[in-house]
Amino acid sequence: MRIQELQSQFAIPGAVEFEPGQGGLTRMAITTSECAAHIYTHGAHVTHWQRHGEAPVLFMSSQSQFKDGAPIRGGVPVCFPWFGGSGPAGAPIHGVARLAEWEVESVTLKSDGTVVAVFLLNANERALAPWPQRFELRHRVTVGRSLTMALEARNTDPKPQRITEALHTYFLVDDVRQIRVLGLENASYIDTAGGGRVERRQGAEPITITAETDRVYLNNRATCVIEVPNFGRKIVIEKSGSDSTVVWNPWIAKAKAMPDFGDDEWPRMICVETANAHGNAITLAPGASHVMEARIRLET
Repeated sequence: MRIQELQSQFAIPGAVEFEPGQGGLTRMAITTSECAAHIYTHGAHVTHWQRHGEAPVLFMSSQSQFKDGAPIRGGVPVCFPWFGGSGPAGAPIHGVARLAEWEVESVTLKSDGTVVAVFLLNANERALAPWPQRFELRHRVTVGRSLTMALEARNTDPKPQRITEALHTYFLVDDVRQIRVLGLENASYIDTAGGGRVERRQGAEPITITAETDRVYLNNRATCVIEVPNFGRKIVIEKSGSDSTVVWNPWIAKAKAMPDFGDDEWPRMICVETANAHGNAITLAPGASHVMEARIRLET
C-alpha cells in the first residue's frame, strides 16, 4: 500500500503520520504526549522509541541497510519462523518475517493517549519461501510511556509446524562495559560466542560484558533489568509467552566482520531478546496460535 493510501486510511492528526523513511521505505511516525516512535512496514520493524526529554531507548546502526530484501540493523527485528540459523539449508538467518513487507491492519489512539498499531503478515495464499508452510502473523505495537510488542503467530497450514522466534531488541547504552544485566542470575544458558555451543550456568552475579557475548538462556521467563549508570536509568524488560532470553554483543572482531554494523558501534548496544529458541521451540497445531509479548519501561 502506498504512503498516500496509508495516510488516508490510518493517519491520526497530531499522533500518527506515514512518511518516507530511510532508503525511501515506508515509515509510521508516532508522537504522543509521552514519547515518539518509528515503525517501518518493512519487517514491522520498530526502529525508534524515545520518551520526550530523554535519550533514545533503542540502538540503530549507522550502517544499517534500508532496502528491500535486507534486514534493518538495530531497533527490534522480528525473527520468525526460525531463530538464528535454524531454518532450512541456505535460508536467511532469523527467518523471513524481518525481510517481508507487512500490511497495516489497524491504528488506534486510546483514551489514555497511547497508540496501538497492528501489522499483519499473511502467508495464507502461499508459504513465504523458503518456509514450506502457511502462517499468519500479527505484530501489535503499543506506544506510550512504555513500549509493548505482542507477536501473535497462527498456523494456517493443514500440518503442525514447529517454530522458533524472537523480538531481537537492540538497546542503546553509553558503554556496554559499564552496564549490568540483572534477572538471569543462576540461570543455565547455551554459549554460542565464537561459533561454539557450550552449556554453562550464570553465577549469582549479574551479567557484565567483557568480550563477545552470545547466550541463550533457556526455560526462563524472568524479567530482566539493564542498568545504564551513565544514562541514570534502568531498562526493564517484562515478558510473557517467552521461555528464552538472548543476550548478545558482537564485541570487536564480529562488529568489524558485519557489513551493516559500524566497526566502533559495539560499545553502544546490548541485545536482550524476548524469544523462544532452540529447545524452547513452539509447536502449533493446525489453527492454533501463540502470543509472545515484551513490555519495555524505564526507571530512573
